[in-house]
Amino acid sequence: MEKEICINGVVYVPKGDVAEAAEKFEGMEYVIVRTYSAGVFAGYLEKRNGQEVVMRQARRIWYWAGAASLSQLAIDGTSSPDTCKFPEAVNRVELLQAIEILEVTKKAKASIEAVKVWKQ
Repeated sequence: MEKEICINGVVYVPKGDVAEAAEKFEGMEYVIVRTYSAGVFAGYLEKRNGQEVVMRQARRIWYWAGAASLSQLAIDGTSSPDTCKFPEAVNRVELLQAIEILEVTKKAKASIEAVKVWKQ
């Protein structure tokens, strides 16, 4: 079944089929950041200066399952939250050598936040 419609050369899709970005917090976007050597974090992007990034309410994505890549995690979230290892969020983290910043959808943010805090 075709879900798209073209009107005057513009293609439209049903609203439910468009991935909605996660809500901002105090103007900060919710993102996933991959660094060169510190790992991966999900949280609010406070500022970026070249490869230096400051995040707020950031959880380290120490181990994920239920998503083939960080790209899928940023769009769909995890289908295996009980297998993921995400420690609790830190209020602020400054990351050096950020090599990838992914916008996170509303659905994925809810999924990431639903993963129980991993502790040892």
